[in-house]
Amino acid sequence: MATMETSVRDWYTATFPEDDLGPDMNMELTFQGLFDALDSYQDVYKTLGVGDSLVRERCFEELAQIIGTEYSYIYDQWLMGAEARRKHYDEGV
Repeated sequence: MATMETSVRDWYTATFPEDDLGPDMNMELTFQGLFDALDSYQDVYKTLGVGDSLVRERCFEELAQIIGTEYSYIYDQWLMGAEARRKHYDEGV
């Protein structure tokens, strides 16, 4: 199992070698970095380096396992971040 220090890209390409998007992922991102990005409402697709929802879901599932929570917790955090970014953009802040 991966840890918070594991490279998301290394984990992803080892776990899903058939996915051509794996090598395009942010090579410096760890699961801690992914958690921090979610916690600070950053754009997860930019953080991952790819804009594919299946990649995001797989990474969220692994992050949930690492921190011992449900997928829905990670997903809801992502939705809150998307809403916060949308509100920020709409208000022109």
